[in-house]
Amino acid sequence: MKKPDIPINEIARLQALHHLDLLDSEPEERFDRLTRMAKRMFQVPIALVTLFDGERQWFKSCFGVNISETSRDISFCGHAISDVKTLVVPNTLADERFFDNPFVTDDPKVRFYAGAPIKTPSGFAIGTLCILDTVPRIFHPEDVEMLEDMARMVEREIAAIQLATMDELTAVSNRRGFYLIAEHSLSLCLRVKSPATIAIFDLNKFKEINDTYGHAEGDKVLMVFARELQRFFRESDLVARLGGDEFGVLLLNTRPVQLEPILAKFDLELQRINTEQVLNYEITYSVGLATFNPAQPQTIHQLVEDADEQMYRNKGQ
Repeated sequence: MKKPDIPINEIARLQALHHLDLLDSEPEERFDRLTRMAKRMFQVPIALVTLFDGERQWFKSCFGVNISETSRDISFCGHAISDVKTLVVPNTLADERFFDNPFVTDDPKVRFYAGAPIKTPSGFAIGTLCILDTVPRIFHPEDVEMLEDMARMVEREIAAIQLATMDELTAVSNRRGFYLIAEHSLSLCLRVKSPATIAIFDLNKFKEINDTYGHAEGDKVLMVFARELQRFFRESDLVARLGGDEFGVLLLNTRPVQLEPILAKFDLELQRINTEQVLNYEITYSVGLATFNPAQPQTIHQLVEDADEQMYRNKGQ
């Protein structure tokens, strides 16, 4: 087993990492969403966002293993952050750096690894987005590009930490965060020729609720609706409050026809909430849908505009 080399800019690299205040922080949906996406897209059992402190590798997001950190000396990703390109190990048993690594010889018996470095806005490699499998794999150049694109999405999230991309009231993405993530997600859909659907929701008679019952009650409605959107849609779907009483959901690998029965069930769930909470008003909404077609791609702004127009037509019916 070969220990990872220490980068020549290690002191400055650590300073940049510590400045972000990410180490040992709580899990965050913005990163977990991307590891779930990587896990599903590459069909692997393990996907991680790793950060490298002086002596350890810590997992900011982790799916597939039940530990939160490892020694840096035995890490695969320690080798990746010292390289300018994505590290791919098709078969760990055939690689002298890893064949006797404890994560190869013992559980989870890693046989394949691919890790793309993630960097701070100032260019320091602080960790990786990596995927691991328990069987050897062939990783094609287009797979490398896709993993690197997703690593850039992690970098955008790191850069956006101080740009307030989350809506404080509802704890979902705000408009800025939605457009940042959606833009990268659609570029991935274009590459793999996969469809996506944008759903734009607008609460009905929300101004009346605010005017009649006060802004505190209006805020409660927004929080309930955002909570139900997050609970009802898949964990990999991007839910955002776009402003006021308007919400958006981006669903990858989904067509509108697949969404119709889901929306019907969502209506029933809102009806249940309206009945159980014995409110003096009902929480209802209008929705519009737009489809991303990789054969005739549109920008996220065009898709939102199309879905918005359909939503207002539905609201007027």
